Amino acid sequence: MLDYSQFSAFFSTFQNDIISFLASVSLLLLYHVYLRNKVRKNPTYTVQAINRTARRLWVETMMNQGKPDVIAVQTLRNSTMAATFLASTAVLLIMGVLTLSSQNQGHAWQIFNTHGTNHPELWLFKLMLLLINLFVAFFSFSMAIRIYNHVGFLINVPLSLNHPSLSAKHVSAHLNSAGKYYSIGMRTYYYCVPLVFWLFGPGLMLLATAGLVPLLYKHDRSPKVPHDTDCAVEGEESY
Repeated sequence: MLDYSQFSAFFSTFQNDIISFLASVSLLLLYHVYLRNKVRKNPTYTVQAINRTARRLWVETMMNQGKPDVIAVQTLRNSTMAATFLASTAVLLIMGVLTLSSQNQGHAWQIFNTHGTNHPELWLFKLMLLLINLFVAFFSFSMAIRIYNHVGFLINVPLSLNHPSLSAKHVSAHLNSAGKYYSIGMRTYYYCVPLVFWLFGPGLMLLATAGLVPLLYKHDRSPKVPHDTDCAVEGEESY
C-alpha cells in the first residue's frame, strides 16, 4: 500500500489530470441528476420522457388492432438498423483506439498539454477509459438490437389471447428498455468528446465538457409548444 508521502507525490504529479477528470464526470452526473429531478416534477420536461410515453401509447395502438401490422415491423426495423449502425461504428472506433495504443505516439498529442502530465502510463490510462466508454456503447446498442428483435414478435401477438406476459404493458416495458439502452449508448458516444480532448490536455477536457452540457440540455429539453394565441399571431405575421 502507498503511504502518505507516496500518495502525495502521486497526486502532485497527476494533480491537474485527476482534478479535470473528476470535475468532468461530476459535471455530467450533476446534469443528469438535475434532469431526473425535473422529470419527477414535470413528466414532459425531456424528450426522452415524452418518447417513453409515446412508445407505450404506440404499442397499445398496434396491439389493440388485433392483427399483425406491417407498420410495427417497419418501425422496429428502422430502430434496429440505427442501433446496428451505431454498434458497428463503436467496433470501428475500438479498433482505431487499439491501433493508436499500439503505435505509442502519445507525445505527438501533447503539444497543447501545457498543464497536464506527459507520462506514458497516463496516456495508456486515457486510452483505456476511452476503450471502456466505447465498449459500453457497443454493449448498449447490442442490447437495444436484441430487445427490438424480441418486441418484433411480441407486438404482433393479439391481445385477445389474454396472455399475462404478453399484454401491451409488458411489451411497452420491453420497448422502453430498448430505448433506454439506445439512450445510454448515445450518452457514451457524447462523452467520447471530452475523453478525446483529454488526450490533448486536462484543460481542453474541461472546456469540452463545459460545451457538451449546454448542448445536451438543448437537445434533451422537450420543445415548447406555443399557445393558440401565439400560433395565430405567427400565422398573421407570415402573411
